[in-house]
Amino acid sequence: MNRVRLRDLGLSIGRYETGKYNAITDIPGVMVGHVTLSEQIAEDRAIRTGVTAILPHPDNLFREKVLGSCHVINGFGKTVGTIQLQELGTIESPILLTNTLSVPAVLEGTIRYLLDQNLEIGDTTGTVNVIVGECNDGYLNDIRGLHVRPGHARQAIQSAKSGVVEEGCVGAGTGMSCLGYKGGIGTSSRIAAFGQRQYTIGALVLSNFGKKADLRLPGGGVLPVSSPDPDKEKTPDGSIMIILATDAPLSERQLGRIAKRAAFGLSRTGSYAAHGSGDIVIAFSTAHRIPHRPEPHQDTLPYAFLREDGEWMSRLFEMTAEAVEEAIWNSLCMASTTVGQKGRVREAIPYHILLAGRV
Repeated sequence: MNRVRLRDLGLSIGRYETGKYNAITDIPGVMVGHVTLSEQIAEDRAIRTGVTAILPHPDNLFREKVLGSCHVINGFGKTVGTIQLQELGTIESPILLTNTLSVPAVLEGTIRYLLDQNLEIGDTTGTVNVIVGECNDGYLNDIRGLHVRPGHARQAIQSAKSGVVEEGCVGAGTGMSCLGYKGGIGTSSRIAAFGQRQYTIGALVLSNFGKKADLRLPGGGVLPVSSPDPDKEKTPDGSIMIILATDAPLSERQLGRIAKRAAFGLSRTGSYAAHGSGDIVIAFSTAHRIPHRPEPHQDTLPYAFLREDGEWMSRLFEMTAEAVEEAIWNSLCMASTTVGQKGRVREAIPYHILLAGRV
């Protein structure tokens, strides 16, 4: 049968409304692109990997940065660019996701893309801070083959579009596993009123964590019993990359607070951030653009931020947790059974588990 999203099964998460696409692209200007690599290259070798690009806006990100922050739930990860993000609070490149050993290639490809866009980088101005996140897809993918090349990063960026986001076994999610089933890319969004305005929070996840016995039902229902068919092979604890976007006018400090709340949506699905799990959150707001070179007469840059009202911030926190949880379920619901490296199989999660609470 065709794979469908969680809400197509009649299940929903939380109490807030979703955006038109129920995706991170419900934030105006945000775009997502994928490059999927899937090929059988020998009897026991399979390429099941790719690259996913998230663009905060469609214009020149180096020259018009956005405010951002990051949060490390558990730091068993190999991300690039988060140190400067945490220090300066701005994002000046597309955000790229891939497998663990392909981070250098994706980094190079994104740097070359930005160098072509901005001839001043490394010449009349400083270098550029590229953000790349990863998860280990070595269970299904020939990860030692280093099949992702720099050009794939450029292709993912250039293919990025608004609207419907492909989910499941696409892009960086092609070879990922989640809660003992096939995982990958998932997304969701939430909308709520804040005074006279309405703001959206969107989440995109690269899910690659947990075992069948960890799984909890959508929405916190009756807990399932442990799987009678546990994983036959010991696999790494896994990881997740969580990207959050909003059009709410938040400061980098407020975005850091939002990023921390992603952990609650993650935990509702069954994750406890195991020892070997790299659980990283990157959050940004599209409400303001920070010029790389302000006008010479600009000694200050005037920006307005959402008031730190308890009710409003708590609303954003709840929206974040809901969007992250549903994005993870969508990554599972949309992924299809995949045969990969050494003939290993990750089955698509059977829908009756989500509907009836059986594993």
